[in-house]
Amino acid sequence: MEYPSLSHHGGTRGVTGSCHQLHLDEAQSLLVDCGLEQGADAAPGAEFAPIGFDIGGIQALIITHVHLDHVGRIPALLAAGFRGPILCSEPSAKLLPLVLEDAYKLGISSDPVQVGRYLALLQRLVVALPFEQWHTVVEGQGVACSVRLQRAGHLLGSAYVECDVRYPGVEPSTRVVFSGDLGAPCNPLLRAVQPPERADVLVLESTYGDRLHAPRDDRQQRLEAVIDRALADNGTILIPAFSLGRTQELLYEIEDILHRKSLLNQGKVNEASAPELGVNWSRLPIILDSPLAQRITKAYSELHAYWNAEARQRLGEGRDPLGFGQLLCVDTHAKHQQVVNYLKSTGRPAIVIAGNGMCSGGRIVNYLKAMLGDPRHEVVFVGYQAKGTPGAVIQASEGAEGFVQLDLDGQMYELRAKVITLGGYSGHADQSGLVKFVEGIPCPPKRVVLVHGEQRAKTALKHELERRVSESNRSTAYFIAQ
Repeated sequence: MEYPSLSHHGGTRGVTGSCHQLHLDEAQSLLVDCGLEQGADAAPGAEFAPIGFDIGGIQALIITHVHLDHVGRIPALLAAGFRGPILCSEPSAKLLPLVLEDAYKLGISSDPVQVGRYLALLQRLVVALPFEQWHTVVEGQGVACSVRLQRAGHLLGSAYVECDVRYPGVEPSTRVVFSGDLGAPCNPLLRAVQPPERADVLVLESTYGDRLHAPRDDRQQRLEAVIDRALADNGTILIPAFSLGRTQELLYEIEDILHRKSLLNQGKVNEASAPELGVNWSRLPIILDSPLAQRITKAYSELHAYWNAEARQRLGEGRDPLGFGQLLCVDTHAKHQQVVNYLKSTGRPAIVIAGNGMCSGGRIVNYLKAMLGDPRHEVVFVGYQAKGTPGAVIQASEGAEGFVQLDLDGQMYELRAKVITLGGYSGHADQSGLVKFVEGIPCPPKRVVLVHGEQRAKTALKHELERRVSESNRSTAYFIAQ
């Protein structure tokens, strides 16, 4: 076998389960991500399944970011005996225990002793690496390998991984790059993605390889218009959102809307003296009903050094984009039920952000049960809804006329609330962004391996990249990982 070589233990059949092994020689390798297959990709009981491949010789696990489809199999990896370092960015090192503790309690065991033992082991193995600096992972007579993390713009701490592999007497080194998940441009909190300086082999995600996203530059204005309409109806806006990434983007943009509204209101005595301002935004509660999202939002705030310049400037102006005055956090289940009952029985407008993002569980379900039957309320989707989930059923009812019912926990609920989908909130680069990333590499890759996408997305991206190559006379081979 010729080294370095690749094998894939996930992320080839769909958009989850990313897990890629870089073989340096016959005895040593690196593992990049160890994700859980989810949704249609997952077999029953996937969270309890053994790791499924030989871990002998794996020198380190490198994490691109902390979404479960990239880290959810870490418990199985540790159960199989892995005790090597888990390398990740400094923000990811802070976020990873939060995400894995929650997943462990939900999917494996909530026993405090087991959870504590698991987290203690995890903390011992995690090694936080600064961005943009090389770190030696393997150094021996037969092979040496260093890795470097670069910002990927997908969520805070997300990285793509450069692996520089050297063999005695062979020049130059071989550079293998794993994209992880690349972010869409104009993320309000994160710095933009910069392509690597070179890549001999590029392992590239293809989640949206067959489509282009809606424009992002007016998404905040569209969100504001939706809120204005709901407030005029004295309704509650329900936003199902995942705890990591999407929730923090929403809070950031809502804070900016509230800030601008307060500036407009300055000098006005009351709403009657300024009817053009409509309802009183200054009294609108923004309810974050997710304990995990609250912990992650707190960590995001503490990691403000990794925000982009515009976001840090807001902090310098005395604003708190993720902890503003109108933000109300609901922690206990008892308080959660009180809030649901209060909003159901009163006409007070509110915005509720709750998990999970596809309405298949979590606290959002209780809000839906209580409010779907009332046309004053509105369900706002800001993300993809997987087929077969309650979220997909609700989303499909947008604009529908007539009687619509939804099954939640075995009981049918009439769907009379308004439904709207706001585009522009995807955390992934679209086809244009993926192509731009590849074409931005000064020394183009000799080989690109497409992973983490449905078959049609990978095929469409492969064809588009091949078309660009033929036009530019660049020599690159494209492969779809099987």
